[in-house]
Amino acid sequence: MKVRLAPEIAAILPSFALGVIHYTDVTVSPSPKMLQGRINLFVESLRLERELPRITEIEGVQHWRLAFKRLGIDPGRYRPSSEALLRRLLQGNAFFWINSAVDVNNFLSILHALPYGIYDEARIQGDVVCRLGQAGDVYQGLNGREVHMEGKLVLADEQGAFGSPIVDSQRTPVSEQSKQLMQVIFFHEQATASEREEIIGTTARMCTEINGGHVSSSYVVSG
Repeated sequence: MKVRLAPEIAAILPSFALGVIHYTDVTVSPSPKMLQGRINLFVESLRLERELPRITEIEGVQHWRLAFKRLGIDPGRYRPSSEALLRRLLQGNAFFWINSAVDVNNFLSILHALPYGIYDEARIQGDVVCRLGQAGDVYQGLNGREVHMEGKLVLADEQGAFGSPIVDSQRTPVSEQSKQLMQVIFFHEQATASEREEIIGTTARMCTEINGGHVSSSYVVSG
């Protein structure tokens, strides 16, 4: 399975990149108490250090809102998933527990203020391209709503769009039956090459520490 970036994206955001990690033989389960404790501690410190009205001062939030504007996406209407998660937590909502793979993915997203996606490779058909959504790119989102992705940044396979830095689809989610995973980190243009490599490395280590398995490959996709 290959992941590539469409030229149309590179033309608008020439320094935009994806971090891609493929995992094999993972064991997805309810999140262990150790992970829950670490996440809850981080959320407590986040609420002490940050205020909701000043959320756009967070570097990753600020840079991704600018990227959305350059892509012609209104960041007030369609928020990057990392910002949406941070907003929920700063509003006083509890962290939403799903499973060990998704929970660590969401934790890393709020930790780095970057949109993260994690997908069951068995549900992906063929190679993957990151492109702008087309008129037919409509799917049931994990938020329970039908989302129309035309003009928005999406990940698509042979069947069409399934992922996005806004909201992922119900077609490719990770469950406790998933064994092969693909994780995608959406890096804004201000992330340096060394920062990208460091984040990919720490992400891979934490995910395998929690879910077991192996990293079969990890790489950066850029224009």
